[in-house]
Amino acid sequence: MDLPVPPTAHPSPDSAAARPGAGHRSGGDGRDGRDGGGGVGVRQRVGEAGHGLVVTSDGLPGWLEPVARAAEAVRPEQMSRFLPPESGDGRQSAVLILFGEGPRGPELLLMERASQLRSHGGQPSFPGGALDPEDGDPATTGPLCAALREAEEETGLDPAGVQLFGVLPRLYIPVSEFVVTPVLGWWREPTPVRAVDSGETARVFTVPVADLTDPANRATAVHPRGHAGPAFLVESALVWGFTAGVIDRIMHFAGWERPWDRAKRVPLDWHA
Repeated sequence: MDLPVPPTAHPSPDSAAARPGAGHRSGGDGRDGRDGGGGVGVRQRVGEAGHGLVVTSDGLPGWLEPVARAAEAVRPEQMSRFLPPESGDGRQSAVLILFGEGPRGPELLLMERASQLRSHGGQPSFPGGALDPEDGDPATTGPLCAALREAEEETGLDPAGVQLFGVLPRLYIPVSEFVVTPVLGWWREPTPVRAVDSGETARVFTVPVADLTDPANRATAVHPRGHAGPAFLVESALVWGFTAGVIDRIMHFAGWERPWDRAKRVPLDWHA
């Protein structure tokens, strides 16, 4: 299968994905696996904690391997300047970053939150939400359970068809005080998805990776308060904020990013 970007696209020399030894299999590489670090420490603890969950990059399609390698090596500060408070405060949560293959090749599952929601209403996002007590330990399998559970509740996704292959560093959303663990998944056996509860989800959709890497669909979103960050104009939606920031970093460290016009700015009310 062809890569979703031209074969000339490679990780930049200073990127985590380009560092020697950034393999994509979990195991003993000498890291201490402390909370808030790279994904490999979390994956090591998954095996110890059990819960029937397995995180493995075995059998991934070739085009997805750069994402798995990047997840092994990327550091929290390379993902975002908003990191979990050292005090441990914040509401533990997780999102599922689910890659699949559709009619136009590699794609990513997203949803649009219902506009009436108090937190991040109307925003395109990854499926996900806060950890419940039954999800388990936030330091081990809790985020994995929560990411799959929330995806099923919000989109009707069958978790049995998902292969978890990586965990990114925990990040922080200051406005809602969520401490978010991004969980990477490969949609090995696709199943129908939909907006299960219209009170929470406006729609569920997939975006071809080729559209996300197309410079014509990239821009800088400008918040009314002056904040600016990466954005994607895809599938009649403006993807911005936390979700766009994570996609932007994945594209960069996987070597999929193509030069784009960072001076192209769009307001959050771009539909108006």
